[in-house]
This record gives sequence, C-alpha cells and structure tokens, in this order.
Amino acid sequence: MDVVTETTGTLVLAGTPIGDVADAPPRLATELETADVVAAEDTRRLRRLTQALGIHTTGRVVSYFEGNESARTPELVEALTGGARVLLVTDAGMPSVSDPGYRLVAAAVEQGIKVTAVPGPSAVLTALALSGLPVDRFCFEGFLPRKGGERLGKLREVAGERRTMVFFEAPHRLDDTLAAMAEVFGADRRAAVCRELTKTYEEVKRGPLGELAAWAASGVRGEITVVVEGAADSGAEELDAGELVRRVQVREEAGERRKEAIAAVAAAAGLPKRDVFDAVVAAKNAARTGPSEGKGLS
Repeated sequence: MDVVTETTGTLVLAGTPIGDVADAPPRLATELETADVVAAEDTRRLRRLTQALGIHTTGRVVSYFEGNESARTPELVEALTGGARVLLVTDAGMPSVSDPGYRLVAAAVEQGIKVTAVPGPSAVLTALALSGLPVDRFCFEGFLPRKGGERLGKLREVAGERRTMVFFEAPHRLDDTLAAMAEVFGADRRAAVCRELTKTYEEVKRGPLGELAAWAASGVRGEITVVVEGAADSGAEELDAGELVRRVQVREEAGERRKEAIAAVAAAAGLPKRDVFDAVVAAKNAARTGPSEGKGLS
C-alpha cells in the first residue's frame, strides 16, 4: 500500500486544451496561479496559455520535456519532498499520455508523495467519441515506429486486436501509416482520421482504410489522431486450414518471408502461430504426395 507523507507537497497533473482555449477547465487557472512550481513541456506555449486565460503564474516556471525529463525529475521530487505544490502541464491534453509525466509520477509515488489531477481535454477520448466506431472497449497505441519495417511489425502485432484502437500520427507520415494499416488490417477495415480536433479546421474523415489511405496520399495537415476498428470477433472461427494457407501464400507472393507471413496471418485471425504453421506444413506435405493435392505451398 502506498503511504502518502503529510509533510510533503503535492504533484498535480493538469490537462490543457487540445485546441480551443475555452475548453480549459476552471481549476487549471487556479492551479497555474497558485502552484509553487509549474513544470511545462514548452514554457513559451505556457506563456501563451496564461495570456489567453488572462492570468499570471506566481511560482517558479521550469521546462520539463522529453530531452530533460530524466535529469529534471530528481529536482522536482526534491521540491515536492520539501512541501511544494508542483503543477505539471504539457503542450496539449493530459500529461503522461504520449507526453512527459510518467517518470515524475513514478518517482513521486515511490517517495510517498500525493499525486492528483485536474481532468481536462483528451485527444484520445475526443477522437473515440467522434469516430463512429465501437467505444465500449478500446486501447491506445500512441505513435507507431517511424521506420517502415518497424511500423509494419508493430501493426502485425496488433492485427488481431478486437478492441477499437487509437493511434497518434504526424501529418507527413499519415499516408504511409494508413497504407500500412490497409495492408496489415485489410483495406475494408473501418477507421476514422480525426484532424485538428476542437480547432477552427476540425475534420473527421471516416471510411475503409483503403479509401482513407488514398485520400491522405495528397497530403494532410494538422494534429492527427487515427481510430481503427478492432478485428472481427468471428474471424478466427470461420477460417479453415485452406484459407489460412491461402493467406500465407498471398503474403509470400507479395515478398514477405514465410515466418513473417505466418505470424501476420495468425495475428489477424486471432490464432496461435503454431496453428497456422501446422496448416502450412500440412499443405506442403500434401503437395508432395501427389498432383491431386497440388494446392499446398511449394
């Protein structure tokens, strides 16, 4: 059980607007004005936010971003153990969600320091709500790897995921990411691309991944959140051995190594890799026994 020491300070994680400054929760202004220390991902953006809210910070303002997160965490923990109220804000949304914050929270918890939050706007939840896709169960995958091969590998890992998936992506990589998703998940898998949420040019583009990939090929601007429908529940039960083998063949003909093709087919079908491997081996053996069984892998 975590024991909070009463003599220590408090770490406050505060959500900030993802677009429209009017979405800022009322408590945010109070915390910004009264915190002993404000740790901000970008101090210039913090200054613009406080100006828009018509307030001033009275505490010490320090930067806290990916590049200095490890080095600055001990300093902030020291302030907390000394009784300070430390407010952590990022450029947009909630700290720790694909933004700095996790290290500081973990360190504060370890020291028995109270951690609380000012709930605020969330691109993840906003995109889910607007997507038109099932939201009763979902998972957040954050940013995919930048390199094409690593990105495909990650998508294959989650191809069998049955919950709705939420991804963040940079606009200049969106077309490649959607094309990769269409390749791994299937061009007909439903998705939604949410752009510039709560801002002037907000746009939600819904449709099959194949169509969205073609749409994004001409270039898309702004902050991007992608919501993708989960794999169908009944897909694994309806695939017989012959269909599994056929899908492996299709991937091999497209240039994938057999091991990778088997892994991708298994993930998409929600089956153990061993089941698909056994089906491929059986088909290969059958192809060697006679021409009548020539539909197996060569």
